[in-house]
Amino acid sequence: MEHQNDRKNAIKKLKLLAYNGKGDVEAFRHKLDAAFSTVFLPNGVECSSHKYGNIDCDVLSPEIYASNRVMLYIHGGSFVGGSPAAYRSFCSSLATKCFCRVVVPEIRLAPASPYPAANEDIQTVFRALYTEEQIACSLNAEKGSAAAQSEIIIAADGSGASLACSLIFNLRDRYRANIKNVILFSPWLDVSSNSPLLTSKKLNDEILTPDVFRKSAAVYTFESNTETLHVSPLFASDGDLMNFPPVVIQLGAREALLENAKAFAKRLEDCGNECILDVWPDMMFMFQMADEYLYESHLALDRIGKIVTGGSEDGKTKQQFENKPKLERGLNSEA
Repeated sequence: MEHQNDRKNAIKKLKLLAYNGKGDVEAFRHKLDAAFSTVFLPNGVECSSHKYGNIDCDVLSPEIYASNRVMLYIHGGSFVGGSPAAYRSFCSSLATKCFCRVVVPEIRLAPASPYPAANEDIQTVFRALYTEEQIACSLNAEKGSAAAQSEIIIAADGSGASLACSLIFNLRDRYRANIKNVILFSPWLDVSSNSPLLTSKKLNDEILTPDVFRKSAAVYTFESNTETLHVSPLFASDGDLMNFPPVVIQLGAREALLENAKAFAKRLEDCGNECILDVWPDMMFMFQMADEYLYESHLALDRIGKIVTGGSEDGKTKQQFENKPKLERGLNSEA
């Protein structure tokens, strides 16, 4: 059966993820949230609120999930937009495919809160999430359950990729060892002033333009900061990349971001790390978030799910998986 894609409407929707500076920031945020927010979450996923540190977060719980696996998702939005509400549907699909809870923080955004505010928020959430997961695994072991090491997945898209990488760069090796995967969708890896993404007159990209990168970076931080590894991960040294957790980079072949993704993947591998570069033919920036128009969106998340679970969904046991109500009691209890 042949599937008919609607590229025109997919591109129209995905362009709302890119800030080009032509309107004010509030208008950009409103349009992004309006286009991607939904009242009904797919596949019976439930959304609850929880504070990690002092940061408000969505916690998305699928009907079946691995009790020791959780994903911290860092949304994109060109450093100035995006929200947990806008990402609920997409992250609910991720939760279902990966058999895990997904935590989506309400991070501070530029221009009111420029770099490094969002980086600090992500570190705060990670520390609290890491501690809570370690306690949960320890309590389960005391109750006689099979001891299972916590599996934390860091995932991000677009501009959120720099925050995800920055988090890893700041972690000591013993914390890095507890991160099962780092998943980057269409990552922004170099927004420095000399990057071809900013200096080109035009990019071979259906969604992103040089103006998007120039205006987003200018609002986010001073030009002098854009060559730091915490803003542009491609500037990381070999030492910073050593012992990096396994990485999956998924993006479309028609993205201007592809060359940077290839370069980052090669650097990771040269430093002895695992990196899967998953490039989808004929696809555009963040095609995974246009699943109502593109059949490939569903297939791409299927692939992410298989990488994360390692096939565990085919042989799950009661020790591996728990039902949602138990999680919610755990979140609301005093650990």
